[in-house]
Amino acid sequence: MRIFILFVCSFCMAPSYLFAQTYAEKLGYPAGSKLLILHVDDAGMSKESNEGVWKATHQGIANSFSIMMPCPWVPEILHLLKKNPTTDAGIHLTLTSEWNDYRWGPLAGVSQVPGLTDSEGALYKSVMEVVQHASATEVGTEIAAQLQRARKAGWEPTHFDSHMGTLFASPAFLKEYLSLGMREKIPVMFPGGHNTLISKTSAGLITPQQATAIGEQLWNAGLPVLDDLHNISYDFKYPPGKISDDALQELAVNQYIRSFASLQPGVTMVIMHCSVAAEHFEQISNSGTIRRADWLAMQSLKLKKYLLENHIELTTWRELMQRRKKLLAESGNKRE
Repeated sequence: MRIFILFVCSFCMAPSYLFAQTYAEKLGYPAGSKLLILHVDDAGMSKESNEGVWKATHQGIANSFSIMMPCPWVPEILHLLKKNPTTDAGIHLTLTSEWNDYRWGPLAGVSQVPGLTDSEGALYKSVMEVVQHASATEVGTEIAAQLQRARKAGWEPTHFDSHMGTLFASPAFLKEYLSLGMREKIPVMFPGGHNTLISKTSAGLITPQQATAIGEQLWNAGLPVLDDLHNISYDFKYPPGKISDDALQELAVNQYIRSFASLQPGVTMVIMHCSVAAEHFEQISNSGTIRRADWLAMQSLKLKKYLLENHIELTTWRELMQRRKKLLAESGNKRE
């Protein structure tokens, strides 16, 4: 589901020259470098989601994903991570449970976060319901519980991001999200640079000046920062009814390539939802076509060739954090 982010449309009027140095350059990449994190959301949501995520990142060109810790298929993905410890995998901090007949509740427990739970004892279906009913304290409690589950399983996430963008839907929620990342020294998905692509898809409460200030705050806390966010693929259009995988892949790849035409220098995270969506997945969600298209796109040699020919490099949250730590160590040595 395309995430909800509170950026005002005035981003559309913010010229890129205002951001003379990208966060990619600050991390030591050459000036003008275009870097992508090809990131898959919703690991752990279902068996089909796990299969799509894993194949996209270990057989395709996607290179990062995040896990919905309250969901029922989390154990399988955690077991895979134990066998593949260098995988770039974060926590898809989850405060909603959006499907009708397939749902999950908070890890902190209903009694600890009653404002996060609906009449079925599950997390609310919509972002706005969470904003209406939950307190920031409850949000902080729940996202900390999701990190605790990961660590209890012996896995340290490479980053945090937000399922459906719920943590961006309220200034108080956003503060909890940013504080968790800075406190635990874990990078958070936040576009604090030129925001060329995200400005085309989002509207809300955060001004360009505030986004820039938050980016600087994260950087000063020792974390890497995104220059931009590609939050477009969930709105890609596909014909109704059955369509062959070859045709679906071609449609998806062409839409990705068109969207990358606006890509600017810096680090951009591309959000997608890869799933090997078959008949059973239709009982969970009506988004199977979009998710299968994303999975097929990540297997595409045409898309891989496009990235190479256009000098678009791939990076990961793990690599970005390693570079940030190196810079901090170097600056510390210079002061000694």
